[in-house]
Amino acid sequence: MKKNKNCLRKCVSLYIITVILIVATSGCGRAAGGKKGGTRIFFALNEMDTFRETLVGGAAERAAQEGVQMDVGDAQGSIEKQVEQLKSAAAQYDVIICSPVSVDTVVQLKMSAGDIPIVFVNSCPDEKYLQSGKYVYVGSSEQVAGEFQAEYILQKFSGKQEINVVLIKGPASHSATKGRTNGIKRTLEKSGKQIQYVFEDSANWDAEQAKELFELFLSTGVVADCVICNNDAMALGVVEACNKYNIDGSTLPILGVDATADGCEAIRSGDMAFTVYQSGSGQGHAAVDTAIQLAEKGNMKEIAGSTEDGKFVWVDFERVDSDNVSQYAK
Repeated sequence: MKKNKNCLRKCVSLYIITVILIVATSGCGRAAGGKKGGTRIFFALNEMDTFRETLVGGAAERAAQEGVQMDVGDAQGSIEKQVEQLKSAAAQYDVIICSPVSVDTVVQLKMSAGDIPIVFVNSCPDEKYLQSGKYVYVGSSEQVAGEFQAEYILQKFSGKQEINVVLIKGPASHSATKGRTNGIKRTLEKSGKQIQYVFEDSANWDAEQAKELFELFLSTGVVADCVICNNDAMALGVVEACNKYNIDGSTLPILGVDATADGCEAIRSGDMAFTVYQSGSGQGHAAVDTAIQLAEKGNMKEIAGSTEDGKFVWVDFERVDSDNVSQYAK
C-alpha cells in the first residue's frame, strides 16, 4: 500500500480490526458513526485476510470522513452466517456492502437483503446479477492485473521465442482467479511466442500450499523461466521454496498481485520481481461513496470510475517492481 501516515487512517484501521474481532461471533458492531442524511451502511465481510483488512479499514475511514454510520459483520467464511447477517441488516440499514463468501450465492444474498441496495466488493458476481442503481460491483478489473504480469514477462524475455511458465492460481470459483488468469494467458498467447505452462495448479491464496506445490514441481526436474502467482501470499510461498533449494530469484522471476508489505519487501530484497498494487483502501473508499450514492440518490452519476452501464466502479491497478517499490512499501 502506498505510504500514508495520516493519523485518521491509522486509527480507523486499528479500530475496525478490533470491531471485526468483537463482532465475529455476534454478527454486527459499530465501526463508524454519523448522520449524513441518516444513511446507515452494513458491511458484510466474508472473511478477514491481509487485503480485506485494508479494504474494511478504507471503508471505515471514508465512513468516518463522510459522517455516516457503518457497522461490520464477519461471516468467517460461512455462507449460512452471511445470509443471516443480510436478513438482519435488511431491517436496520439503508444499503449493504457485501464481500460474498461465494459468488454462487448472489441470488440468495439479494433475496436476503430484500429491497436494500447492495455494493459487492472483493469478489465479482456474474454481470447478469448486477443492476445499475441497485446491485453494483466496486473493485479493480482483475484481467488488467494478469495483463500487467504477462507484459512484464514478455519484456523480461523479449529475446526468447519459447517461455516456460509455472502458474499458481487462487480458488477456482473466485472472480479474481478467473480474471487474473485469463489476463495472463490471453496476453502471453497473443504475443506470438510459444508459451508452455509447465505447471499449473491452485494454492487457494495460501503461501504454504503454494510452497508445497512448487516443491512438487521442482521434484519433476522440468525447467521454468518464471513463476506467475495470482496473489503475493502464494508468490511468497514460492520464494520460501526457492530459498530452501538455493534458487536465486534473479534467475527465476516470481510475480504476485496485491503489493502487500511482505510482497514489496521481497521485491526490495530481490526475491520477487514484480507485483501489482491493488488499492484495498481505495476500493473501501469507493465502496462507501457508491453505497451513499445508491442509498441517497439511487444512481451512479456522480461516482468516479463508474462504467456507462452503471454496474461497475473500477479502481485502477498499478505496476510495482524494483524501480518504484519504495512508493508502495508500508
